[in-house]
Amino acid sequence: MRKGPALPDFPWDALADHAAKARTHPGGVVDLSMGTPVDPVPRVIQEALATKAHEPGYPTTHGTPELREAAVAAMARRFGVTGIDPAAVLPTIGSKELVAWLPKLLGLGSDDIVAIPAVAYPTYEVGARIAGCAVVRLEDGEAPPAGTSLVWLNSPSNPTGRVLSASAMRSAVDAARSAGAIVASDECYLTLPWESTPVSALHSSVVDGDFDGVLAVHSLSKSSCLAGYRAGFVTGDAELVAGLLGIRKHAGMIVPRPVQAAITAALSDDAHVEVQKARYGARREVLLPALRAAGFTVDHSEAGLYLWSTRGEDAWETTAWFADRGIVVAPGTFYGPTSTKHVRIALTASDERVAAAAERITA
Repeated sequence: MRKGPALPDFPWDALADHAAKARTHPGGVVDLSMGTPVDPVPRVIQEALATKAHEPGYPTTHGTPELREAAVAAMARRFGVTGIDPAAVLPTIGSKELVAWLPKLLGLGSDDIVAIPAVAYPTYEVGARIAGCAVVRLEDGEAPPAGTSLVWLNSPSNPTGRVLSASAMRSAVDAARSAGAIVASDECYLTLPWESTPVSALHSSVVDGDFDGVLAVHSLSKSSCLAGYRAGFVTGDAELVAGLLGIRKHAGMIVPRPVQAAITAALSDDAHVEVQKARYGARREVLLPALRAAGFTVDHSEAGLYLWSTRGEDAWETTAWFADRGIVVAPGTFYGPTSTKHVRIALTASDERVAAAAERITA
């Protein structure tokens, strides 16, 4: 019997026993393991979704012109990225599906190498394996090897919160181009700068207005609390986006029409993004000093949704320590072989739950 591609175990399944232990805490569990939004979907977005709830017809894979224009405008307002052709915007069913399927959609296979960060979101590797590609992990500043066809960048990083400077991004793009590779920049956390301001791979300081071979992947899950809507988009190189669009038309990979309306509203309104950023920032200001007071070192974490924390011990020992206190965190082992002494702590819990976690951590 033929089988599908060999994939690693789903990491969150390995956390089940620790999560079960945490749930026995008399004060209730505090789940800081996943970046799952807990705050309400902004009203402006809910109302936009409802305006299209009555439409029975098929939506367009390319998204409405209004959505694409809203994305172009938001990239300019929020991130200073100009020069994007609205035709080079493609809505996606969240960003994870695009990450997982991008190597396959680009036509990569067993003769290709996908380069990912040394410490990285697991789906970069999963997507490469689905396509049958080899995977290499690159340290910051390390050039991709010969035969590399796709390079993933991620700033701010999931899980570390590390931010690459514009010059570092530029060097990474230049190195990928020299190797003949496409660059895919995962920019899901770009709206959450704390101690350092990240830049898009499409910013003029990185590519001088030349989007050739560069794609930027965006998600509205964190910035607009739309994880449940599955709302994202990809943009950049117009020819690459057109190729993705052609395949996705055939495959029926279409964002539902009500969600397209919600995406348009989310991209057109910056006020709710600032409100959400403030919420995450306030929770960060509670958790960060509590961790340091308990003897943890928090590395990087200058932007994004996570606190990359260590006590110098095995990540699973730290995970068990948190579980004993009713807190669920993600061990660094999920993110690569060099991150076995860190845990990732998310800012995605209610104010009350974050306060409870801080109290337990410092008790």
